[in-house]
Order: sequence, then C-alpha cells, then structure tokens
Amino acid sequence: MPQPDRRLLPHVPDPEGIRSTLDRRSDHPDDNRKPQHARFAGNRYQVYIPVQITLYANRRITIHAIAQDISQTGMLIRLPAGVSLPPLPPNATCTLRFELQPGDLQEGTENKYRVTARVVRLDLAQNKVAVQFHEPLYSYRRRRKDGLLASLAIMFLFLVTLVILLMRVESVMYYSQNKVLYTYSIVTAGFLLSRYLFGAMYRPYPVDPDYTPSITIVIPCFNEETWISRTILSCIDQDYPLDKLEIIIVDDGSTDKSVEAIQETVKQLWQESERFKTRERIRVFFQKKNQGKREAMALGIHNARTELIAFVDSDSFLEPDAIRHLVQPMIDPKMAGVSGRTDVVNTYTNRLTKMQSVRYYISFRIIKAAEAYFNSVMCLSGPLSCYRLSVVRKVVDEWLHQTFLGRKATFGDDRSLTNFVVKNNRTYYQDTAICSTLVPNKHKVFLKQQMRWKRSWLRESLKAGEFMWRKEPIMSLSFYMGLLIPLVAPLIMVYNLIYVPIAYHIYPTTFLLGILMMSLLMSFTQLLLKKSTLWFYGIWFCLYYEAVLLWQMPYAWITFWVSDWGTRGSKRKRGRKQEAAESTAMPVKESFSS
Repeated sequence: MPQPDRRLLPHVPDPEGIRSTLDRRSDHPDDNRKPQHARFAGNRYQVYIPVQITLYANRRITIHAIAQDISQTGMLIRLPAGVSLPPLPPNATCTLRFELQPGDLQEGTENKYRVTARVVRLDLAQNKVAVQFHEPLYSYRRRRKDGLLASLAIMFLFLVTLVILLMRVESVMYYSQNKVLYTYSIVTAGFLLSRYLFGAMYRPYPVDPDYTPSITIVIPCFNEETWISRTILSCIDQDYPLDKLEIIIVDDGSTDKSVEAIQETVKQLWQESERFKTRERIRVFFQKKNQGKREAMALGIHNARTELIAFVDSDSFLEPDAIRHLVQPMIDPKMAGVSGRTDVVNTYTNRLTKMQSVRYYISFRIIKAAEAYFNSVMCLSGPLSCYRLSVVRKVVDEWLHQTFLGRKATFGDDRSLTNFVVKNNRTYYQDTAICSTLVPNKHKVFLKQQMRWKRSWLRESLKAGEFMWRKEPIMSLSFYMGLLIPLVAPLIMVYNLIYVPIAYHIYPTTFLLGILMMSLLMSFTQLLLKKSTLWFYGIWFCLYYEAVLLWQMPYAWITFWVSDWGTRGSKRKRGRKQEAAESTAMPVKESFSS
C-alpha cells in the first residue's frame, strides 16, 4: 500500500522557491533507461517484510527484523525489542537480504535482493533504523534479472510469430478447400501481427520543459465517496505551472456522501499556503439531479477557461507528472486529442484483476500505440485524456444530443466524443502520461462493464465507419478489419468448435493452437515490456475472453439501447429517470457555506 506523503501537495512547483519538488529519497542521476515505475523511485509503500540486516561496526552484527516502509531507494526497519547495538559511525554501511512479493512495491520489482546500504537514521528508543540503498532497486534488478527476462521474451515472441506465419502459409496452401474460413484466418493473423508491429514502432512525444499550455482538468463524479478525494488530490498535485492548471469538479447528483467528501477535500486544500492559489484554481459544480456523465462533462467544457481540457474519471489517480507528459503531443497544431495510459491500481486483489491488468497494459501500449502511429486513436479513454478546447466546443452540442437509431445515446461518452474529434483531426496516445484506475474484482460487475463497453464500441464503430475510409490507407484498412473480426468471431468459433467436429469428425487442433499463439503473443509482450510475474495472466485472459467475453457480442447487437452511468448501478433500477435538470454552478465558498 502506498505511504501517504506528509505534505498535501509535494509535487506542485513552488513559485517562491521555498521548497523543491525534487525527490530527496531519489538523488541518483537521471537514467533514461530506467523503467517508468522508477520515475518516482522515492515513493514509499507500507509493507511487512522479513529482512536480515548485517551491520559493520567494531564487529559484524546480524539482526533479523521487519521492514515496515520501503521505496526503491531505501527502507525503514523495525528492530526486535531489546536489541543492543554499539555506537555506529556516521553513514555506517550495512547489508540487507529480503524478498519482495508481487504487490509489495511497484509491478516489476518482485525479486530476491541482497543490497548494500548506509544507515541514515537510528532510533533505538523506537527500535527503528532507516537506510538508503547504494543503488536503487530497479538498477539492481536490471543488472541481475531484467536482461535475462527480456532475452527470453524476445526469443519466445520470435518463435510465436514464426508459428503464426507458418499456420497462415498452411491457410494459403489449402485456401481453395474453405475460402471463407481461411480468409478469416489470414485477415485475423494479419491484423493481430500488424498491431504488434506498429505498436513496436510507436514512440511517445518527448517532454519539452518550455511547452506548458493552459489546461483545465474536469472530474465528473457520481457516487464515488470512497475515492473522489484521492482523485482530486492527484489532479491538483501536478508538477505543472500554477497559472496554467485549474480543476473543475462536477458532482452529478450523487446520492451517497460524495458531496461531503468533495467539500472536505477542497476545504483541506484551501488551508494550503496562498502561494499555491488553490482557491483560484479549483471550482466545484453540483448538479441538482443526476443527468449522466455526458452532461457532467459538457458542464466542464462550457466553464473551462484554458487552451486544453482534460477529463479524469472519479476513481482514477494521476502520477505527479501525468499532465506535463499528456500535453506534449499538442505541440502539433493539428493534434486535437490525446489519451494517457491507464494502469490498474488494484492489480493484486485476485485473479480477475490480474487478468485485467495485463489486458489494460496491452490495450494501451500495443493497440492504442498502433493507432497513434497513424495519429488516429479511436478512443481517448475516460481515466485520462485531453482535448483542444476550441475543437470540443464546436462539437459539444451535437455530442450532447447524439442519437442512434432514433434513441438518445447515453453511454460510451468518451468513445463518442473521440469520434466527433477524430473525424477531422489527429488524435494520439502518450504512453508516458500515466494514471491508475480501479477495475472490477467481481465477475458479475466485470461482465456488466464489458457488456456496456461492447455496446458503445459497436455503436461508435459503426458511426466511425462513415468517415474512417478518408484516413491514412493502412489505418483505414486496419479499422475496418478490427470492426469485422469481432463481429464474425462468434460464428467462426461455433463453426470450428462445434460444426467441424460433428460434421467432419476432425478435432480443431489448428484452431485451438491459433488461440494459444494469440495468448502467448500477449503474455510474452507483457513480459518483455513490464518484466513482471503477471505475464502468465495474459494466457488466462485470452482463454477467459474466448470462453465468456466473446459471446457477449451477439447479445450486444440486440441490446445496444440499454444504458446506465458507469458500473455503479442502473438509473432505471433506481427509479431515477428524470427530466433534464438545471445545473447548479455555485462558487465554491457559497456552496460550502449553505
């Protein structure tokens, strides 16, 4: 669990230069090759890890203790009660042996460690000793393990790709025997391999420290009392110029204690020093009645006063440099929208969340990255995305009143807005702009979420099909392939797994091998890029997809009109279908005093 910083806004630039935003626990020289999770190597985590500490004073002393606080650069250790230590020289050296399990620290740090460190604080009254590692853990692991994992992943990716290509050669050889089936196989393999190829060719925009356009972060909130405070704090605690960043919070008629949580958090921020200008930079709007996420987002669009506008879901949390990285593609005047990367904050809850963690990473780092290669990202995701305000204001009214087959579109808001923007503009994916979000940890909730996403994907893909033919030819072809394949996949599955064995008495070995190769491609890519123990869950996710999620698509075809506000419950079930309600746009100080 991350250890909260004692300061409320530790990463906000201090205009008076009284304090620095540099991480005092991570004073190592900048390393361009370090993993992204090490950008804030001094971030501390609460743990309970057995550790063997060997001190070198007048004699060698070995103690078995418990680490209760760890970062990639140091550790706080609780010594056994009654331990006796001789006087230690300044910066005394020690050796530590411990093992990090998955979830103790950031993903990709799980490993056994034997590191040297120096004692920076010794408090025998409380039986605590604080040490700083001589090298960060990510550097230690890179020397000892990451190179081997990368080599193995590359080797297996080569073998998997070779098998896929050989299987498609077989499809060509026997093409005349079943043209429909083999056409599907060739198209699917070509589409899949092209995603990984273009994803590998993708590069994020580098950070230009002088490019800091003004930006408004809009946080739509509905019944998120548990997490809204953390979301607000992560949005305001950004390493970004004070006069260039403002926050708009829109509560969409919450029925829980979200309003109280918002008020308490903003009051807490008001208590910060005036030099951080929190009163001027935070505005709060309360909807009298629940209207939906789209209306909440539109309220933010109408009230923003900056060049760019970003949207952050109320259960998503930004890294301190997320906004600085997110805006970089906007240096291109033709760029109108950018999606950041979304990681899973509750990865290690259970098997379902682990599968989703792998799926999220591949979806962003490969699928969105491949689309970004052609400046045509088709969904700027809700957890973190930004737009050029002048562009969204041109389409906001049409987007707000969008209909599909005569019905008002009331879900898939982020994908829908992306469609309106990408039609005549460029969109991009910035892999270095990172946020984390909560994912469902129960299958029932997860399946409802996936059904809603499939409905919105189907609707918006059909809409996008009206204009995507005008885009770059390879991107255009890829889009239509990506639309066709999921639609016919259930039929292909039935044909291969049911019809062929019954009609021809042939076991579908080749088809099942193809599914295995697809899952291994995902898993080994995860291993190569993240180097974590979660890679195996890519296989499980693919099997879960083929066995369960794939069969949601036919049902999505005939239930596209069913809608609700996120995964927090259906407005119909709550009996809260209401006429369009007037929004209450109250100045913060007035709304809090009423």
